[in-house]
Amino acid sequence: MGFERYLASVLIVIMLSFITSSHGYKFYVGGRDGWVVSPSENYNHWAERNRFQVNDTLFFKYKKGSDSVLLVTREDYFSCNTKNPIQSLTEGDSLFTFDRSGPFFFITGNADNCKKGQKLIVVVMAVRHKPQQQPPSPSPSSAVTTAPVSPPTLPIPETNPPVESPKSSEAPSDAVEPAPPEHRSGSFKLVCSTWLVLGFGIWVSMALGLENVVCFWC
Repeated sequence: MGFERYLASVLIVIMLSFITSSHGYKFYVGGRDGWVVSPSENYNHWAERNRFQVNDTLFFKYKKGSDSVLLVTREDYFSCNTKNPIQSLTEGDSLFTFDRSGPFFFITGNADNCKKGQKLIVVVMAVRHKPQQQPPSPSPSSAVTTAPVSPPTLPIPETNPPVESPKSSEAPSDAVEPAPPEHRSGSFKLVCSTWLVLGFGIWVSMALGLENVVCFWC
């Protein structure tokens, strides 16, 4: 039970810290001196050492009825004009909350004390918004590209294969054969004459029965 109570207290402290941070930070003007005529540190020097944001608060410590805090314009600040304040804090130990960024000008309700230096300029920093995530712009490589159009292919004209001369074996059968040389006809006639003479001599030999004649022809 003791550990559970401890854990619950830690969670409460964390939640309170988150709530306090969401409501801004509380600054004590003048520190221990408070809102006085002659502080130990000049008010503007003190403001320059701090960073103020929207929702932060200023705590002005003073006695009610003896002093006041006026929110004025820039011109009234430098002239210590207390007659046209934008806002007046007169209740003592006053709180002022920054509701916007930019400069704020404070002076005391006592014009003489204002001229002696009882005044304050606070510049509140601008609110930083988280940048909205935008879709990345398309890169040139991811941009839509069109496929290159290839030139139309032209039909290649058909070329007739070279005509080969027919081989001797493939020549047509009705081709005209070259005439035999003339010496072949003369020899043929000679052979025929020889056989005629030989046949006639054999016939004569058989008719006459002369052996010598046959042997002669053999």
